[in-house]
Amino acid sequence: MKQSNSANLGTEAIPKLLIKQAVPASIGILVMSLNILVDTIFVGQWIGSIAIAAINVVLPVSFFIAALGMSIGVGGSSIISRALGEDNYKKALRVFGNQITLTLLFTIVFVVFGLLFVNQIIPAFGGKGDIFEPAKIYYTIVLYGIPFLALCMMGNTVIRAEGNPKFAMYAMLIPSLGNLFLDIIFIKFLDLGMAGAAWATTGSYLCCFVYILWYFYSKYSTLKIQANQFRLDKPIVSEIASLGFVTLSRQAVVSVTYLFLNNILYKLGGENSVTAYAIVGRMLMFALFPVYGITQGFLPIAGFNYGAKNYQRVKQTIYTAIKYAVILGTLVFILLMVFPDYITRLFTADQEVLKQTPNAMRWVFAVTPIIAIQLIGAAYFQAIGKAVPALLLTLTRQGFIFIPLLLVLPNMFGELVVWLSFPIADILSTLVTAYFLYREVKNNLTKPSNGVL
Repeated sequence: MKQSNSANLGTEAIPKLLIKQAVPASIGILVMSLNILVDTIFVGQWIGSIAIAAINVVLPVSFFIAALGMSIGVGGSSIISRALGEDNYKKALRVFGNQITLTLLFTIVFVVFGLLFVNQIIPAFGGKGDIFEPAKIYYTIVLYGIPFLALCMMGNTVIRAEGNPKFAMYAMLIPSLGNLFLDIIFIKFLDLGMAGAAWATTGSYLCCFVYILWYFYSKYSTLKIQANQFRLDKPIVSEIASLGFVTLSRQAVVSVTYLFLNNILYKLGGENSVTAYAIVGRMLMFALFPVYGITQGFLPIAGFNYGAKNYQRVKQTIYTAIKYAVILGTLVFILLMVFPDYITRLFTADQEVLKQTPNAMRWVFAVTPIIAIQLIGAAYFQAIGKAVPALLLTLTRQGFIFIPLLLVLPNMFGELVVWLSFPIADILSTLVTAYFLYREVKNNLTKPSNGVL
């Protein structure tokens, strides 16, 4: 058997290791987010502001189905990281085979369901009035590519669990760059409009899938699947489901949040307000890429060392990850507080949208420096296999705080409160997560450690 590349997760200095893991993840997330950002700019400038709103309506549906792959990937990769930390290669291999089978089964079922009920789903997510037709065109085409995206997202987390963050980064770069290239061809030169934007996105998913497939057949991967490992193993499926349910629940809540926000904003301000949220939403994906990169880099280090019972290294990883993420979050905060007007003009020249978006952006990012605590805290419990606290902390911000605020406050106070709900939810969820993370570190990470710092 080939020596696993994950061995350095238990020996290398934590600051250096975290940077080594987080930088490729951050670059991958940056390029992926930049792709979404530039894609939105292309659509806004070449098709129109309504097209931006149309894509925003479709995203929660397609992202939820793709999140099935991510949830299976994250849940299984948590097991794989700990299995490699325990030097249990056979278990890691069985888990990977089960991940592939589960991803294919679930995504295909949901794609079929999504196509059958397209006329009901799009209006439910805010695709009303002038938004409906372009949203339907985009949705139908993109849905065909979602199984490929789900397999890519699942495979990407496994690559990172193997200790190969650079290859995981490449897997994120390929569809991002491919989408931009195809956007120019299909929208600008072939003038295919929304259909062109959709085919560019679907084509980019396929490119990524081909790369992921190559990686696992190459010499760089230690996980060489055989036919009998695709057969579902009940204990493994159960553990993948319990841990992956955390990620799936988070994305499900994100999709529900889009549903409420699109409908509430359409009711309060029409298509312009939906477009304003679409722009702010893109910035949420793009601007926080370094914080998300730290979180992604943190997961395999924490999982491996917890499996190896190197508790002091786990504790140091938590503190280092939070410190780096807070610093990066603060830089993002400063940038968005100073330049929201210039950022908005990149997307559209629509004067009504230009009036609404900058103030909305400032409120949404008002407490960005502290959200690192919430992200790292929830990720820690997922990394070490504690599904219930991971799930509850993941759902705290949007499920337990943000959505209830949306359902109550805007009807009483209007559109401004929609944007105010973002920082309120961030503050309260961070306080809750900080409490439980502190208690966990104090009670369970003070045991004798087998590892070295």
